[in-house]
Amino acid sequence: VQLQASGGGLVQAGGSLRLSCAASGRTNSNYVMGWFRQAPGKEREFVAGISYGGGLTNYKDSVKGRFTISRDNARNTVYLQMNSLKPEDTAVYYCAQGLSSRIFRVSKNDNDYEYWGQGTQVTVSS
Repeated sequence: VQLQASGGGLVQAGGSLRLSCAASGRTNSNYVMGWFRQAPGKEREFVAGISYGGGLTNYKDSVKGRFTISRDNARNTVYLQMNSLKPEDTAVYYCAQGLSSRIFRVSKNDNDYEYWGQGTQVTVSS
């Protein structure tokens, strides 16, 4: 399985970015997909996740109402639309694919994710 994340960059506070994660190697539509992030000196944390069918989502509290996760299973791609960005959103963002297929639960625990992309840097200036 390969996950290719893209879309990061430098943006001013209040701006928007859309991250993409293209998956290949197994039927991506059978697996939960998640976005995590890691800021310098901090542990990796869950940001958002989406069920295999797209009907269930889960978010970190601090991004609710600002970030939206979605998926296009025909394109094997997951997106993270990030609006109203804040300096504290600065981090390397990673996409991840769930450990088990067709599980109708979106875990915030990174141990429940098996494959990881290479990360894309998001920097929000104040």
